Amino acid sequence: MGKIIGIGNALVDVLVAVTESELEALGMERGSMQLIDKIKYDELSRCLETVKAGCATGGSAANTILALSGLGADTGFIGKIGKDEYGRFFAETFRRQGVDLHLTECELHTGVASTFITGDGERTFATYLGAAATLEAADVRSSCMQGCDYLYVEGYLVQNHELIERVMDMARRVGMKVALDMASYNVVEADRDFFAYLLARYVDIVLANEEEARAFTGKSPEEALKELAEICDTAVVKLGARGAMACCGGCCVTARAEKVAQVVDTTAAGDFFAGGFLYGKMQGYPLECCVRAGNLMGSRAVCVLGTSLTPADWDEIRLNLGRIVGD
Repeated sequence: MGKIIGIGNALVDVLVAVTESELEALGMERGSMQLIDKIKYDELSRCLETVKAGCATGGSAANTILALSGLGADTGFIGKIGKDEYGRFFAETFRRQGVDLHLTECELHTGVASTFITGDGERTFATYLGAAATLEAADVRSSCMQGCDYLYVEGYLVQNHELIERVMDMARRVGMKVALDMASYNVVEADRDFFAYLLARYVDIVLANEEEARAFTGKSPEEALKELAEICDTAVVKLGARGAMACCGGCCVTARAEKVAQVVDTTAAGDFFAGGFLYGKMQGYPLECCVRAGNLMGSRAVCVLGTSLTPADWDEIRLNLGRIVGD
C-alpha cells in the first residue's frame, strides 16, 4: 500500500455553535475563511471566554492525514507548532493515531482556527496562523521523505512558492507521487499562474471543488475536470451534496454522495473526501471505488462536530469500504 506524508498548516480548531445574529455581531461573513492577526485573535478569544467550545486538530492536510490514518494507512505529517498547550494537543493527537510527525517548534502561538458553526452546519473560520505561517523551506529535511510513496499538499501553502516547490521537487527526486488539493477558490484566483506551473511540472493527482475548478479553468465542473485531467494523471472535482467526479487515463466517472440523516458540521468534509479517495488510490481500487470511498468519508465527516469520529464510526467506515470494493 505504501506510505503517504502530508504538509500543511498545523492548526487547532476551536469549535463554537452560534446563531446567525451572534455571527453577525462578531463581524464575520457567513461561510467565509478570514485570516486574522494576533490582535483580532485575542479579541475573539475574549468574546468566547464564557462560551462552551470544543477542540479538535485542524488544518486541511492534517485532517486528510488523520482520515488516512483512521483507515489504516501508513502516514506522516510536516508542520510547525508553538511551544504551548495547543501545540502539545496537536502533537499528542497525531501520535495517538500513529502518524510519523515532523514538527518544527517556534516561539509563536500555535495556529488556531476559530470555527463558528450555525444551525445548518455551515462553518465560518477566523484563522490565526501563528507558528504555522512561519513554516519555510529550510524546515523541511529530505529525510522526511524516506520510505514515502505519496506527498499530499494543501493549497493554502501555495502562496509560499519556495516552500512548495522545494517539497514537491524533493518528492519527485525520490520517485514519489504528488497530490495537491486546491484548498479555496480565492487562493486559486490569487495565484493561478503558480498553480498552473505546479500542476504541469509536479502534480500527479489534483483535487478541487467546483468553485476552485471554475476559478482555475473558468469552466463548468464537467469541462473543468477534462481540462485538469489533460494536465495531471488524475483529476477530481468535488460536487458537495451531489457527489464527485474523477478522470484518469481517459476514464471519467461520477459517483453520487452518500445520504446523511442530518448535517451537523461541514468542517473537513472535503479533507476527509481526499483521505478516502487517496486511500483508494494507494490500495489500487478502481477509479469509481476511489470516488465512492471519498464520498463515504465526506458523508461521515458532516455527521459529527469537527473531526472526532468514534472507534465505532471507524469500524462502520471500514465495513462500508469493504462493501464498496466488493460491489
